[in-house]
Order: sequence, then C-alpha cells, then structure tokens
Amino acid sequence: MTTKTILVIGTYDTKDDELDYLAGVIRNQGGQVLTMDVSVLGDPTKPTDFSKHDVAEAGGSSIAEAIATKNENVAMQIMGKGAALLAARLYREGCFDGTIVLGGSMGTDLALDVTSALPLGVPKYIVSTVSFSPLIPPERLAADTQMILWAGGLYGLNSVCKASLSQAAGAVLGAANAVEKPDLTKPLIGMTSLGKTALTYMVALKPALEERGFEVAVFHATGMGGRAFESLAAQGAFACVFDFCTQELGNHIHGSNISAGADRLTNAGIVGTPQIVSAGCYDLVDIVGWQGLPDKWANHPNHAHNRLITSIVLDNDERAAVARAHSEQLQTAKGPIAFLMAEHGFGEWDRKGGDLHDQDGLDAFLNELQATLPANVEAHKVAGHINDAIFADTALAIFDDWCARGIVKS
Repeated sequence: MTTKTILVIGTYDTKDDELDYLAGVIRNQGGQVLTMDVSVLGDPTKPTDFSKHDVAEAGGSSIAEAIATKNENVAMQIMGKGAALLAARLYREGCFDGTIVLGGSMGTDLALDVTSALPLGVPKYIVSTVSFSPLIPPERLAADTQMILWAGGLYGLNSVCKASLSQAAGAVLGAANAVEKPDLTKPLIGMTSLGKTALTYMVALKPALEERGFEVAVFHATGMGGRAFESLAAQGAFACVFDFCTQELGNHIHGSNISAGADRLTNAGIVGTPQIVSAGCYDLVDIVGWQGLPDKWANHPNHAHNRLITSIVLDNDERAAVARAHSEQLQTAKGPIAFLMAEHGFGEWDRKGGDLHDQDGLDAFLNELQATLPANVEAHKVAGHINDAIFADTALAIFDDWCARGIVKS
C-alpha cells in the first residue's frame, strides 16, 4: 500500500493546536500531511505548506483585500474561493489523496466550497461544530462528503474533542487507503430511479446495457443521489444517461428540501452527453416527513412513505409547472436528447386502477410537455407505462441507434 497524503485545511491562527493534533494522528497512522492555512487576520505558530497568501491569490485576490472588506463573511468567502481553486489544482497535480477541513460555522462554509470543488471519489471529511445541522443546505454538500460533529472543541483541546478529531483523522486516511475511485475510462451509463415499488425499468435495462459492454450506475433520486449523478455528469463521466426519474426537479421547483439543486437535468447537456430522459414520479413531491406538513400542501392528498419522507400528490397546475421546468432545463443542452413520454403513466401507483391514477392530471402534464419541449429535444410517445416492457424496449432502440451512428461512444 502506497503512503497516502491528506490535505489538512483550517484557520491556523486560531486552531493550530487542533489542526496539529489532526495531522499528528494521520502521521501516526502512516499517512503524510499537507497543510493549508485559510486564516485572514492572524498567523500560524509555524509555517504551513500553503499560506493564507497562497490561498487568497489562488482565488484572484489578496489578504490585504480580504482585510480591507472589514467584513468577516466577505473575507472568508474570498478565502473559500481561493481554497477551493487551490485544492482542485493540487488534486489534479497529484499532490494529495484526501482532505479534511476543520471549522466552526465560518470554517464549515469554506469547507463546503472546498469539498464541492473536488471530484466524486476523493475522500472528503469535514469536522464541524454544525455537522448535520439544518444550517447546511443539501445543495452545498458534495455527494460523498463525510462529516463528524466537532464535539466540545470550540476552544482548545480536551479528551472529548480528541475523540472526534482522532476518528476523523483515521476515517479520512482509511478512506484514502481503501477507496476505489470511479474508472472513468470505462463506458458508463448513468441512470436515475427510485425503489422497485415505484419504478422498475432498471431491472430490464441494466443487464441489457451490460450485455452491450457498458457499466451501469443507478442513482437513487432522493436529493443526494441526484447530486452525485449531476456531479459525475458535469465531469463528462457518462457515455449516455438514462435520466428517467427527475422527481427531484419537481421537488426543487415546489420548494422541497429534498432537492438535488437548481442544476438538476442540466449537467449532461452542458458537456454534450447524449440523454434519454423521462419523468418518473413527476406527479409527486417528496418532503421531509418529520417536519410536519407545510400549509401549502394542506389540501393535497399525501402519503407517509416512512418516517423520513412524505409524498404530496400534485394538482394539474403544479404538474404543468413540472413539465415546463423539464423543458427549461433541457433547452440549452449541447448533445442529443430523446424524451420518452409514457402515455399510461410515470410511476407504479398512477397506473389505471392504481391508487394515484389521475388521467386528467397525466393529460395536463403530457400536454404541457408537448407544448413546451424545445426544438433540441426529440419527443417519443410510448404507448404504455414507464414500468412496461415497451418503455425499456423503446429506450434500448434509441440507444442502439445512437451507438450505431456513433452518437454514443463505446
């Protein structure tokens, strides 16, 4: 096993004892350490590998400019930008294998910038006084970020905070030693779905695509799964996407916290990846079940999926808004798009005879989609349900045609 290097980031003017402790644990476990200071006003007790001046300059600014703002929020955003850009460059140059960032709310804000700048598969650990807090919006979390509460460590070392710090140091080094990063040299299909009680197309499609020589990764479209999907799409990791469950887009436009972010359904298009798209479970908005039902949903049918998720059934106007959102997100795509319009429904429960079957609502969605889909999207009407064999067969026929024409690269 080769020795792994961990990039340790924090404000060394105020937290050098804690950061040095983290570095010591990593070294004692056989790792190497690079240090990055993101302080503004003070200086560390001993030099770091990358100084606060290096950080500010990496973001196109300077410590003098940060101080001149006389605003700690603005100053730390300057440092956050610089730290993210510098960390991304250092990783591309092969300087480190994983990173750990320590901080309070200010340091956590910066840590979210840094971890989001690094690719999926790079071990990322945040030690924070606000870990798992509602202060942290889901869209700012890199899909594979790990966090631990910095318990009892606000001011100085003690046995309580050492328990958290030592776990974090061991975890990030262990992850760097064990990680199998995505092999982006293989032809990879990105697919989105929910559990098999709602959507089943992946059961037929995954083995069929694997027989064609492609690897298939299916992402659970419940917020963070979509974040991971979009992160890889932005890297150009996919040969083609089968983005059939876009419910997170509806969640986002209707204000749910279960969101993959405002860029859902855009990143594959930005890099020109071929997309076969549909709208699995478009008629539902999932909300955080344990927070109670917001007033806006009071008159809507709903279903408690479990203690974490409650599903709201949308009315016709809300479904039409979801259709328009699909069209808006897809209109700037640079690659080919085929949209599969399942005329008999988009989720197991909305089949004819199902508990959520609503023909008027389905028609409202399909009609709005048909009216608003941009010219760069090829619409395919499927005379069946999203979970019927005809849907998977239609997707495979489009895919095979694209492969034969060289649109999908194998």
